[in-house]
Amino acid sequence: MSPGAGTDQGLMQLVTLDRYEIIGLLGTGADYEVRAAVDRESGQQVVLKRPVPQAISRQMHGPIESRTDRTLQAYEELAGRVPQLSPLLGYTERASHAAFYGDAVSQEYRVMVFARAPGIPLVGDVRARIIGVPIGLGQNLFALFPLVQPQGEDGWPVQRQLLDLEEQFYLVGRVLLDLGPQNVFYQPATGAITVIDSGDQVAVDDEPTSRSRRRRDIHDFYLEMLKFYTTPQDPPDQASGYGDPFGLRPVITLEEELGEMSRRLSGRVDPAAKAMLDLIARVGQRDYGDYSDFRRDLMAYLEEVRIRHQALPDLPRARQAWLEALELLRADPWKKYDFDAEVEFRELSAAS
Repeated sequence: MSPGAGTDQGLMQLVTLDRYEIIGLLGTGADYEVRAAVDRESGQQVVLKRPVPQAISRQMHGPIESRTDRTLQAYEELAGRVPQLSPLLGYTERASHAAFYGDAVSQEYRVMVFARAPGIPLVGDVRARIIGVPIGLGQNLFALFPLVQPQGEDGWPVQRQLLDLEEQFYLVGRVLLDLGPQNVFYQPATGAITVIDSGDQVAVDDEPTSRSRRRRDIHDFYLEMLKFYTTPQDPPDQASGYGDPFGLRPVITLEEELGEMSRRLSGRVDPAAKAMLDLIARVGQRDYGDYSDFRRDLMAYLEEVRIRHQALPDLPRARQAWLEALELLRADPWKKYDFDAEVEFRELSAAS
């Protein structure tokens, strides 16, 4: 697809920004600035995503624009097949949008318009950590230590859905990366996830463009799953232990990351630790020739973790700490998201 070549691609279409009214800033990442807005024509809440203004004004946003193009291409190829992706409603031509944003950024760039992701990010805006916001609550509560789950949920909903999503990309010859917890929203009432960034992709048969860049493949996704969505630690026994994000440091190299994971397991001899060491070894050797093999091994490891959690000497206290940490999501910093704590927690309260 050549983005902008047509005006109608299902729900995704070429749009102009004058139909939207900005409500406020949701966050700023390494590549994109994200603002909440309302579609004046439909009343729908949407998200406007543009390259960070500093990169645009310095004429350094070319790589981000390429990431935008990859996102649009992925949505066209996978239309309707990946429910975990945040719906992409439209995109603009490359143009200066200074008048709309009310700034002096005169360079041309493209804006993407998404349906607003329901729920909360597994890791909140890193800048909020400076003022004491426990930004890691979602990751710890729902991905690493899901001691209480929605009615009917049995297992690890975050990991399972990420595996489902990646499988669909893999089937069309793509590997989707950058699936860290900042890019994953979660709905506690249903266990559903929404991924808000699909721009970091490589072809399954990707070759490096220079000698300095190593080949990236599906094992880099496997690394992300181990780095952000597993931990050898036991659930915290205090609500305060749920606040700090886990593994947030950017990926260095596959070998260094896996080496650090192995060191964290030093001294542990339980079945979960053994299963994780086997996973680390196979990912490190790039030994997974079939996607289903990794999925099987990861879910088997997580089942051992579930058994370990259920055998905690003071499981009632651990669950109480979990529920106390859950209450922290009622605080003001989480109200800027499409998230009603009263509704979302009702099912969890019944399950507890």
